Amino acid sequence: MPKAKTPVAEAAAVEEDFALHSLQEALDADKRYKPSKEELLHFYEQMLLIRRFEEKAGQLYGLGLIGGFCHLYIGQEAVAVGLQSALDGSKDSVITGYRDHGHMLAYGIDPKVIMAELTGREAGISKGKGGSMHMFSVEHRFYGGHGIVGAQVSLGAGLAFAHKYREDGGVAMAYFGDGAANQGQVYESFNMAALWKLPIIFVIENNGYAMGTAVKRGSAETHFHRRGTAFRIPGMSVDGMDVLEVRKSAELALEYVRAGNGPVLMELNTYRYRGHSMSDPAKYRSREEVQGVREKRDPIDHAKAELLAMGVTEEALKEVDKRIRAQVAESADFAENSPEPSAPELYTDVLVESY
Repeated sequence: MPKAKTPVAEAAAVEEDFALHSLQEALDADKRYKPSKEELLHFYEQMLLIRRFEEKAGQLYGLGLIGGFCHLYIGQEAVAVGLQSALDGSKDSVITGYRDHGHMLAYGIDPKVIMAELTGREAGISKGKGGSMHMFSVEHRFYGGHGIVGAQVSLGAGLAFAHKYREDGGVAMAYFGDGAANQGQVYESFNMAALWKLPIIFVIENNGYAMGTAVKRGSAETHFHRRGTAFRIPGMSVDGMDVLEVRKSAELALEYVRAGNGPVLMELNTYRYRGHSMSDPAKYRSREEVQGVREKRDPIDHAKAELLAMGVTEEALKEVDKRIRAQVAESADFAENSPEPSAPELYTDVLVESY
């Protein structure tokens, strides 16, 4: 028979269990951020900007003005907006995978330079050389846009190490998907981040299908927020279709990390309405499933309903949509009328310094 635990051992086990689940318990006790009318309207505008921008990007791709791959963020807007609204843009850093346009817009980067980058123009934020999947802005502390699945997780740990080394008070936020969550480098990064108590929030955007395979067919553990348990990283499961729950969860995670406790693993349960990329017909799920999510869980519709309940008029929200559509159309015109990079630009930004 196994030996009974001593009182000290039992207390230690209870303490460790609490540490791993305390953030989830705190979120469950008070799930939603309580915004002012102005704050919620700002969240709504940001989500709507991402939605309209991505719809326009899809149109430009169909016209052949965007080449290569293009991964749209339609449906997942509440994740980037809710999380990044809680960050300190003067010191925190963000890194993500190749579904990156929405994250840049949520960080307040000009839609014109993003659209120009999508279309490979000189005025793009990466001078037209990064395209859809490899956008980058040191000025905004946005470090990509990475095409290699899961690569950004290790790089995100590096950003967190830099924050700790410099003692600048910053936190790194590293996004990756449910498919990338099965990459080995993810767990190497978890181990180092926990061992060194790095200031990083690992964010799994679980949209249910990775590149086209349902989570239950590709992952033995489908509750991704539990994946950090072996490394003593506390996890949180969050409704990624509710911008106010996302914002609340972000505040709890940031408070924990900024206190020097090390990393947090967040699972944002969300949904993409389009295929993995523009070339994906998404035949692995039914139209009824997608339509059901649109009708019942759409993050923008939910925010709109709450704004109406707060006293914002339908006419005012129509004006918001009209203004954002004009802003997106302007960004598309700017991109189409911008020149392509000159040939010598191919040889710049290859090395940081001369060797």
